[in-house]
Amino acid sequence: MALHTSADLVAKHFHFVNQPLIVSNACISGALAILTGMRLIRSGKYENVVVAGADIITKFVLSGFQSFQALSNNLCKPFDKNRDGINLGECAATIILSSNKKSDNDIKAVSGSVSNDANHISGPSRTGDELYQAINIALRNAGLNAADIDFISAHGTATVYNDEMEAKAIASAKLESSPVNSLKGYYGHTLGAAGLIESIISVQSLRENSVLPTKGFEEHGVSNPITICDKIIRKPLNNFLKTASGFGGCNAALIFSKQ
Repeated sequence: MALHTSADLVAKHFHFVNQPLIVSNACISGALAILTGMRLIRSGKYENVVVAGADIITKFVLSGFQSFQALSNNLCKPFDKNRDGINLGECAATIILSSNKKSDNDIKAVSGSVSNDANHISGPSRTGDELYQAINIALRNAGLNAADIDFISAHGTATVYNDEMEAKAIASAKLESSPVNSLKGYYGHTLGAAGLIESIISVQSLRENSVLPTKGFEEHGVSNPITICDKIIRKPLNNFLKTASGFGGCNAALIFSKQ
């Protein structure tokens, strides 16, 4: 189960000739791995990067979240007034990045940024300023402004502090009118793999011109008036923002666009 052992097994199975690179940074790991792969390709080091991630529920992980009193006894309710904690989930996901255009239906990883709020080992920033900084840099590097973002795939853990922090960051970036969803009501919080699987699902949403609703959301429960998607939206889509945050104060923002 060690990360380097798992990476070696995957590399050997597919006969990869290059040594795998391990990215482990709490719950932004999946998003950070995509950003790392994107930067490696742009540096000219590789033409193709396979980003694979997985996470499972163990007694150790479960006991940790129980000690924080962060688990909900019910289905989680991201951004809802009555949210009371997370549901844990398991997943494995893979995305392939390439400098070679495969089809007109390709989606491009345009830009990304990471930050750290240095607030607390397990509690996020109270202001959202540091996640906002990551979002702002990602927008600037993509040559986009807030009006260009058609939807936001948020981290949305359904804990009191995470959702409030994300809402403040989104509002600071002037993205209040962009539909926001959290996918964790469907399959739980998949921890290190969350940013990866949520990026993959949102890429498919971009292709299909549809924004998925936030399962579990009923009543607005954050202080900033951001737009939580509570029903499926079908409209032309060109760009989306993926956000992620994790223990240790880490934050990530990625932007994906149609070619």
